[in-house]
Amino acid sequence: MWKPGTKGPGATIERAVDEKCDVIVNKMKHLPISVQRKKLPIYKNRSHILYLLENYRTIIVVGETGSGKSTQIPQYLFEAGWADGGRVVICTQPRRVAATTLAARVAQEMGVELGKECGYSIRFDNMTDHFRTRVKFMTDGILLREMMSDPLLSRYSVIMVDEAHERGIYSDIAIGLLKKIQRKRKDLRIIVSSATLDAEAFKNFFQGDKPEPGPPPFKDGKLGRVTVMSMEAGRIYPVDVHYLSDPCQDYVKVCVETVNAIHAREPPGDILVFLTGAEEVNYVISALHAEPVEGAHGLTISACPLYAALAVERQMEAFADTPAGIRKVVVATNIAETSVTIPGIVYVLDCMFVKIKSYNAKLGVDYLTVMPVSAASAVQRSGRAGRVRSGKAYRMCTEKDFRSLPVASIPEMQRSDLVAVILQLKALGVDDVLHFDFPSPPPALSLARALEILYALGALDDDAKLTEPLGLQMAEFPLEPPLAKFLLSSGKGGCSEEALTIAAMFSVQNVFVQDGAADEKSARRHYAVREGDQLTLVNVYNAFESSKRSQQWCQARRVNYRSMTRACETRKQLAAYVSKLGVPLVSCGRESEVLRRCIAGAFFCNAAKLEADGAYKTIRGEQRVQIHPVSVMHQRGAQWVLYHELIVTTKPYIIGVCSIEPHWLSEVAPHFYRFKPPKGGGTPDVEGQPPAKQMRKT
Repeated sequence: MWKPGTKGPGATIERAVDEKCDVIVNKMKHLPISVQRKKLPIYKNRSHILYLLENYRTIIVVGETGSGKSTQIPQYLFEAGWADGGRVVICTQPRRVAATTLAARVAQEMGVELGKECGYSIRFDNMTDHFRTRVKFMTDGILLREMMSDPLLSRYSVIMVDEAHERGIYSDIAIGLLKKIQRKRKDLRIIVSSATLDAEAFKNFFQGDKPEPGPPPFKDGKLGRVTVMSMEAGRIYPVDVHYLSDPCQDYVKVCVETVNAIHAREPPGDILVFLTGAEEVNYVISALHAEPVEGAHGLTISACPLYAALAVERQMEAFADTPAGIRKVVVATNIAETSVTIPGIVYVLDCMFVKIKSYNAKLGVDYLTVMPVSAASAVQRSGRAGRVRSGKAYRMCTEKDFRSLPVASIPEMQRSDLVAVILQLKALGVDDVLHFDFPSPPPALSLARALEILYALGALDDDAKLTEPLGLQMAEFPLEPPLAKFLLSSGKGGCSEEALTIAAMFSVQNVFVQDGAADEKSARRHYAVREGDQLTLVNVYNAFESSKRSQQWCQARRVNYRSMTRACETRKQLAAYVSKLGVPLVSCGRESEVLRRCIAGAFFCNAAKLEADGAYKTIRGEQRVQIHPVSVMHQRGAQWVLYHELIVTTKPYIIGVCSIEPHWLSEVAPHFYRFKPPKGGGTPDVEGQPPAKQMRKT
């Protein structure tokens, strides 16, 4: 690793930093919270932020990572009276872990109990009090769901959209809808905030074609539309950035070597490593523990993971204070890139890659691809250091390669399946989705395919309007549309109890322990049902309930206890949804055909047929795919299957697979499939066909 301007490659890793420092601590930790807050870089901008909010309807706040935007701005608004009179200040986040950790920190700084005056709301977890909460953190998706019950968001005085540079699909939709709401609510203020943000693009989006009349104060008490506030002060402490002298072939191996080199030579301070996925994270943790290196100052390494699939309780382990004599190494995906502050981090290692999902609308396929990060993301990652003292960031690329990176990531809106998004927009009264004011318009083909799928599911009518009651009810569920239809139709199909279980289990990740142990597959096979993964998940859930939700039962059978307890809570909430909508709770018992027919009625778009060479071919799109090895259907040789998800990693894989009979497809979706009777004693077949009736307009 080398720092431009130093003597040469390899020198900087041995460079001393504050040799007198025996223990790394947050230098402000023991100060009163009020003093800590005043020492944050954003504090000198407090009055300016409040002044602009009095004079402009929208503020674009640009400031470096670590300046305190996410925790302090909501408190400034609360202290200035924006939450008086029953009003609420909210801050949206792209990830659950950011919403929960920020709410906990702000509650601590406010001196209140989490869930009272300050709380959070994420999917299937609401830690707020309707009457007492005045500062609220939530994910972007939850904000959209709240718009369905309160289209003008009448209780909220200020809405802060944080980390907007990530251009997440729900944050972009939220920004587009908030712009519409402002036309009817002149009192609503919007703050768009990030460390690295194309401020002018967002300013132009909110401003439109009309220029601002000039600096405030404006005549006749009018408000300006939008302004940009760029903070001069950055993070509390500087961060030195180091690069490789030559490109590396294996960034995972180099990350392990660099962690060990830092641990052996550098002063105390925790390390944060950015990798692309859970498999790499677990590999690095195993490698660090397998061959421990003697640390400087007698420190011992303790490595812990941080990625989205982890249960919240395990994610919180990364945020715990580091005990004396330990150097904590947090090995994370890009979940740790924004908003969250992990105490004690001094060194950041960035692999300079990210795993993203991109959607091919023509084939209806998700591609999971590892690609270089954007320059903006790299800046965000290096900003995780420099929170407690001067830090160092090590980028696993040359400086030349860094300068060739794209400035920003492709907006998620332009690379995602839009079925759920279009359903939500329709439910919010946006009928003309083709002309909706998106910050970054999605591809026309993605919009067209989303409309076609929703039409086939019965959520849209011939005029592309939301159907009643099916379409409206599907939009109420915090689930993907096919899963929502599955639940709604399960009462009439006689399997709603099993449908609730399947929906809950699909809503959590890592039901089985995935630590590379050899018996992981055998544990899965122990609860396998030959007809498919969905029925297997029902089997596992019922066995867990029979054990009285025993943690020992999970440990003995290599089932993830935290995932199962979360699935139980999720199922309980989904049961309340279906009961409210009048869906009867009935069980099909051992009648697997009843359940699989009901699955076919919702997932008929995802059908595949076995080919002579052992591969499968999807009926719509004719994509050649393989059943993923983790599926109980792998190598079973079922002639016809339905799948929950199709994703391309090293190969095109289908996940969440169950077997079906081909004639079911033409029975449950005659508008989508045509049944072909067997010829000369052969096997029956079906073929995809265009919808019998086309939508008249979109």
